[in-house]
Amino acid sequence: MRLEHFTPTYMVERIYDLTVDDLKAHGIKTVLADLDNTLLAWNNPEGTPELRQWLQDLRDGGIELIVVSNNTTKRVAKAVAPLNVNFVSWSLKPLPRGILHILRTHHLKHDEVIMVGDQMLTDVWAAHSAGIRSVLVQRLIESDMWQTWLNRSIEKYIKKIVFKAHPYLKWEKTLRDN
Repeated sequence: MRLEHFTPTYMVERIYDLTVDDLKAHGIKTVLADLDNTLLAWNNPEGTPELRQWLQDLRDGGIELIVVSNNTTKRVAKAVAPLNVNFVSWSLKPLPRGILHILRTHHLKHDEVIMVGDQMLTDVWAAHSAGIRSVLVQRLIESDMWQTWLNRSIEKYIKKIVFKAHPYLKWEKTLRDN
């Protein structure tokens, strides 16, 4: 494992900060997004008006959103049903399995896709393993589902190393090229 596996291409405060114009300027046609604490707070399955507006903006701009989650099909299907978005469940992040499946089945080029998530150890690592750019976002709420506790503990250590090695990484409001 190399440090670059965990180093995000971009760091944006929230997924909603990714604008259609910014995504298009970076050649993005499809946004892949983690579900819990990236797209939806795990304890707020209905989402927010801000999320629904962001999804509408993406649709209006011709950018597709696909959820890539390690959760069960039943859990993800229920969560995304009101949002009317496609998804891949059981993606096994940090393995690139789910991302590569989407690239293959949607006939997408690697440089047309970006993976957005709140964890370096799953989302960022999976993106880099699949050969696509990654966006690390701050988690929507501080608490997590109990299964995430171990990842967060390890990630705290990894973040210190990554940020020390890459001091230019900072939370942004846009996709800033370093």
